[in-house]
Amino acid sequence: QVQLVESGGGLVQPGGSLRLSCAVSGSIFSANAMGWYRQAPGKQRELVATITSRGTTNYADSVKGRFTISRDNAKNTVYLQMNSLRPEDTAVYYCNADLQVARFYTASRYWGQGTQVTVSS
Repeated sequence: QVQLVESGGGLVQPGGSLRLSCAVSGSIFSANAMGWYRQAPGKQRELVATITSRGTTNYADSVKGRFTISRDNAKNTVYLQMNSLRPEDTAVYYCNADLQVARFYTASRYWGQGTQVTVSS
């Protein structure tokens, strides 16, 4: 069974850094676009950053210059390096990925279980 397994969340002070990881568990044929979303209490889930299989990235305006998304295609893993964290970055962070589980299958979107990031002094 294919799953996305997240790690790296936690509590950090304002101005601090965290690195989130999201690894594909299970056998797949290919991983296409991968990304991170977040959802704060009482708010809708919002895009944080995405990265294509070739490395093209896209960021929400609110995180540009502070967050960096990257991926290791050999490990089918996507990362989110978060620097200069602010209290308003507090949310549950979810990774997603468009995965092709076998050669002639259509890619489907998978979501991780979510990891809590809390920025507070």
